[in-house]
Amino acid sequence: MDNKNRGLIAILVIVLIIIIDQASKIWVKTHMSLGEMIDITSWFKIYFVENPGMAFGMQIGGEGSGSAGKLFLSLFRIVAIFFIGYYLYLLVKKGYSKGYIACVSLILAGAFGNIIDSVFYGEIFSASYQGHVASFVSLGEGYSSWLHGRVVDMLYFPLFNGTFPSWFPVWGGENFIFFSPIFNIADSAITVGIFILLIFYRKTLSVSLEKDKA
Repeated sequence: MDNKNRGLIAILVIVLIIIIDQASKIWVKTHMSLGEMIDITSWFKIYFVENPGMAFGMQIGGEGSGSAGKLFLSLFRIVAIFFIGYYLYLLVKKGYSKGYIACVSLILAGAFGNIIDSVFYGEIFSASYQGHVASFVSLGEGYSSWLHGRVVDMLYFPLFNGTFPSWFPVWGGENFIFFSPIFNIADSAITVGIFILLIFYRKTLSVSLEKDKA
């Protein structure tokens, strides 16, 4: 029964994160044009961008939605999801702590949330661009092909602006924004899961990985 509860926690975390992530992305995609920004506060904005690469706006390979780098990243994410999912299954089966299982579930949910964009969005949405809001379309009529969709990002926290002092190397005298990355709920889930693992479950992580190698 205890392992059943652990399994239910994992399923609840994964389903909840994916629903919130996809609901927020679909709303942004179908209500905002690319580059549009909604001010929530001075330090929190909904800023619609599309990311053809990795989390927090990082990219791999070419920038185009049909690039080999994009295809590799999508396939890598799918493989990673299977490995993380199997690892999570072993954690539940072996009775690891519920907090540890919840953290791994956050990481799996975040990875799954972004792979949904990469696999499906190019096929089911029309293109987003400045002044134009995308809409759902029939399969095959979207802006790209399977595995080449762009990930929707929208959470932007420009906490404060500043200027590097003139003596600062390389960027002296230039303006900067802290915190400038634009991300989504899936990215947040991955980041929170990893940070909690490293801070509170580092020993458990090491032990579990060593057991899996044995």
